[in-house]
Amino acid sequence: MHYSQIKKSLALILALALIWTVVHVQPVLANAANKSAVALLVAKDSAGKMLGTGTGFIVNPDGVLVTNYHVLLDAADIEAVMSNGDRVKVKSLLNVDRAKDFAILQLAEGAYSTLEIGDSDQLKEFDYLSALGFLSENVGPRQRNGQSDGKGMVIQTFGFVLGIHPQAQTDFPFIYTTASFGPGFSGGPVINQQNRVVGIATVEGRSINLALPINFIKPFLETRNEMSLADLLEADKNSKEAHYYRGNYFLYVRGDPDRAVKEFESVLKLDDSFVLAHYDLAAAYQSQGFSDRAIKEYERAVALNPSFPEGSSNLGGYYFRMQKYEQAVKLFEQALKAYPNFIQAHSNLGAVLNKLNRSGEAVPHLKKAIQLDPEFGIAYFNLGNAYIKQDNLDEAREAYDTAVGKGIDFLSLHWNLHKIHSRQGRSLDAKRELEIILQIDPQNLDAQKKLKELPR
Repeated sequence: MHYSQIKKSLALILALALIWTVVHVQPVLANAANKSAVALLVAKDSAGKMLGTGTGFIVNPDGVLVTNYHVLLDAADIEAVMSNGDRVKVKSLLNVDRAKDFAILQLAEGAYSTLEIGDSDQLKEFDYLSALGFLSENVGPRQRNGQSDGKGMVIQTFGFVLGIHPQAQTDFPFIYTTASFGPGFSGGPVINQQNRVVGIATVEGRSINLALPINFIKPFLETRNEMSLADLLEADKNSKEAHYYRGNYFLYVRGDPDRAVKEFESVLKLDDSFVLAHYDLAAAYQSQGFSDRAIKEYERAVALNPSFPEGSSNLGGYYFRMQKYEQAVKLFEQALKAYPNFIQAHSNLGAVLNKLNRSGEAVPHLKKAIQLDPEFGIAYFNLGNAYIKQDNLDEAREAYDTAVGKGIDFLSLHWNLHKIHSRQGRSLDAKRELEIILQIDPQNLDAQKKLKELPR
């Protein structure tokens, strides 16, 4: 089944200028890294129908390959397509860890190029990282059938370490990185500046790209407890993790929240303390339009793990929309305590502090969000709102103009720019903002009236 687009946060931008997680991919063709050791994985069912694609990387010249467990789910057959176009069958599974979401595979007999394994314990905040993988959108029918030479298909993205923190599960951490994981990167290598693997791409999202540290996989690279894909299919029938990843597939890939809800409910029947099942069940309920149910599930997820940063931030977003601003502040602060470089939480906290007329406190959080992600348009918008509350018109105009340049086009932004231009005597600029407002909302009576009142 195709799980390469699994997201652990909602792709929703709220009108109140709260942001949830969206995919942000800036691909660059791989050069220095050994991309011949990176393989496209094509998963098929028992009828030969393609379920999806993922990425894997070879760590032993005998053909030991590492990927995500969820890439294998429901597959009866998996082929590795190498960079030279060779198709290689997966012979067996050497190890599977559903909770940490990794699998170690044995390819058919041969001699393989490898990537060197690094030491994830040495990583620090702001260290360089790079991710390699195969974008699903670039994989056409020929590549899926292994008929392409594979050249130019490996994509490399670049970023840095935002932090190393537990996510929903408290017993192991993830590497949070700005290196983007595109759809299809699941199971791909995350490498340091020496091109050594320090993590495995596991969760994708805007500025919330999570990699499992490689040191959790190292102890199992020499194990040889072989099992077949058929054995895995049988074992997964009663696996809570299998139900969970199927739910993710139906929700985020197929856009079928009804099927997703059934899978997440199956998880919770097996284990009601499964934090991520509550979290993604909330997302499914939101997709169905059941806000009350979504809030209840987010609250349950946060109650089970108060240090789950994405859970606290998303619940804070709901409280913001409900105008429960003080509760929202506490949740965003809770998220930042667990994950100090959480870009969205800094921006969200700045937005809610603006609502509470605490713009002086908002500005440092918004500047921090921009420092960590200079392309984050919503943060510039929120910063403009903070400055205009302080009557710092030049700074507000600069922040709003930057937000517009990064694709933010809210009515309130253009109204504020209109007010700034009017107060500073730039009548032509003020008129232009009214015209933009009417392009967005042609029936806006206030804009129509003000435009008519302007001198000819």
